[in-house]
Amino acid sequence: MSKSLTNQIEQQPARLYFLDWLRVLAVLGVFLFHAVHPFDFLPWHIKNAVQSQVITFILAFMFPWGMPFFFLLAGAGSWLAMRRRTAGKFARERFNRLLVPYIAGAILLMPIMLYFEWQHKLLTGMVSIPFMDFLLDRNVGFSPRWFGGLGYHLWFLGFLFAFSILALPVFLWLKGSSGQRLITQLVRICEHRGGILIFIIPLAIVRLVLHPFFPQEHDWADFFYQMSFFIFGFILFSRQGFLTAVRRDWRISLAFGIVVTVLAMPIAAANNNFDILVPPHTLLDFIFWTLVCIASWCWSLFVLYIGMRFLDFTNRYLDYTKEAILPFFVFHQPVIIILAFFAVQWQASLVIKLLFVVFSSFCVTLGIYEFLIRRSPALRLVFGMKVAPAAMSAG
Repeated sequence: MSKSLTNQIEQQPARLYFLDWLRVLAVLGVFLFHAVHPFDFLPWHIKNAVQSQVITFILAFMFPWGMPFFFLLAGAGSWLAMRRRTAGKFARERFNRLLVPYIAGAILLMPIMLYFEWQHKLLTGMVSIPFMDFLLDRNVGFSPRWFGGLGYHLWFLGFLFAFSILALPVFLWLKGSSGQRLITQLVRICEHRGGILIFIIPLAIVRLVLHPFFPQEHDWADFFYQMSFFIFGFILFSRQGFLTAVRRDWRISLAFGIVVTVLAMPIAAANNNFDILVPPHTLLDFIFWTLVCIASWCWSLFVLYIGMRFLDFTNRYLDYTKEAILPFFVFHQPVIIILAFFAVQWQASLVIKLLFVVFSSFCVTLGIYEFLIRRSPALRLVFGMKVAPAAMSAG
């Protein structure tokens, strides 16, 4: 590493390049997760007639930690942002970078996704359309499920904006004397080997207490569980001691991640009626969700270590992609849904369809960014980017 993590964190403005790379790779991971969704056994907007067990297994492996890791990175970014911004400026920036793209995407893109999903369901004889089911659900009420109900995949931006505003008083407290004393105590715990796993305890409490009452995807259990990762990301990057523990204990994180994953999957597979959206009611159900919490934290720490170890550098590709990831995220799913709508109707093998959806969706989405969003100052603002001089002259 060209600079120590201590210098990077405590003597900014040096960037943590591995965080930028991990954000880029996380968005690429979300893209691949959605691009292969038509070909697994899990419910989604567009489904191929033939599904793959292998793809289903891979997505099941990513399920416990994929989005939590995303929010962990976002929390880390919030720590770095608040080193240079007041609370008011931080909130305004989050409004422009998160809520504005969410609203724009919900208005412009959600109807397109709904139309193609609806047409697909009519062609295949399916009657359940999640958006319509959501609108007809009288039990929704005041719930974070509205973010996904109105925005499809953009629920992530809605959640992240809400987290940024709700956690702002917590962040300010953590930066004060009382919060620093708590962080110092946590750092001392993490000085012991395996101490970094202490964060699993509050994660498990949040999940096990709320999930029986709010088992639906993107409901309050998911909301506060993901928000916990967001806050913990902020904490982890507030002191060098936490990152030292992540690097030192990577073998422990990997070992625990493997073990709990191996234990959790047979529990789900052995229960033919297992449904993660059904409230847990047996001891085995609660054991499963406890294992999910452990897997979420351990795999997140291990992937964070991989980034710290191998991705602490920059180049022109990072300069380009770190700016592209937000509009790429906004547009990738409608592109996938449209192309998958046609691909699943072909008389072709699953592999051919999958390769077409993955590669064509990537190229089309990147093309939308490069030739439409990136070159328009107005669209840059709408989709969460800064209006750079290069963008002004690119057109």
